[in-house]
Amino acid sequence: PLLIVISFVCFVFINLIPSDPAEVALRVRQVPIITEEAIAEVRAELGLDKPVVQRYIDWGVGVLKGDLGKSYRYSKNMNEMMSVSELIKDKLPVTLWLAGVSFIIIIFVSIPLGVLWAGSKSKILDGIIGVLTQISMAIPSFFLGILITYLFGIILKVFTPGSYVSYKDNFVGFIGYLIFPAISIAIPKIAMIARFLRNSMLQQMDSDYVRTAYSKGCSRKRVLFVHALKNAMMPVLTVIGMVIAEIVAGSIVVEQVFGLPGIGRLLISSISTRDLPVVEILVLYIAFVVIFVYFLVDILYRVVDPRLSNK
Repeated sequence: PLLIVISFVCFVFINLIPSDPAEVALRVRQVPIITEEAIAEVRAELGLDKPVVQRYIDWGVGVLKGDLGKSYRYSKNMNEMMSVSELIKDKLPVTLWLAGVSFIIIIFVSIPLGVLWAGSKSKILDGIIGVLTQISMAIPSFFLGILITYLFGIILKVFTPGSYVSYKDNFVGFIGYLIFPAISIAIPKIAMIARFLRNSMLQQMDSDYVRTAYSKGCSRKRVLFVHALKNAMMPVLTVIGMVIAEIVAGSIVVEQVFGLPGIGRLLISSISTRDLPVVEILVLYIAFVVIFVYFLVDILYRVVDPRLSNK
């Protein structure tokens, strides 16, 4: 039901934008003179002359049958528009790989950092990490992307900005180009998860089972990583779910900054050109990812803490 509501609201609001998708389609077909008759003909061809509700129903039935529609902007040739499924098939792997690399960096840095931060007895180190994480959380990923591009791309020349390598041509080069966009996405998320985990760990360190573990001779490292971490992860799972949903749905502006041909960049260009079929499917994809990830988080709660299954 939530997906239906989101898709319908998006469909209606896109149609309120004061421009005609039929004109976009005519420009793609390189029609020299765009007349009212030509616009009317294309509107009828694309079904734009029907009421909004009827068009939404037709679109929804098509999606359920696996027909995602055809783009108004992208075309195979002068007379045939490209299908939305073809567009997404080319763009989605880029976004998913970027999300995967970002997530690996986030998890392998944030969790050890959060645990070690909670276990640190140095007030100076605690203050330094606190300031750094606060600054990192405040800086948007796209701005970090600009800074990384300027520092590592233009000044240090570690990589060439805009020299994207397709995964179809050179997979190693493709992953290498994703490292810097992934870092710009990961840094604010690392700071957020580490801070949440640290606070949760500190609460656990005052628990009776932690004192019992110490009384049995367990080392501080074992208490932190074996006993306290599992219980401290409960509130952090929600934050990790938010992070996964955000990066898998598409880091829209970061893709634009680094010139990555992913879902986010496609969504921006489709909104600006009022490519309704593409926008609608991408919004539906983002909504599905968010709902599905939170569903998985609910399941993980019960895996991490089996006591919840009995409630």
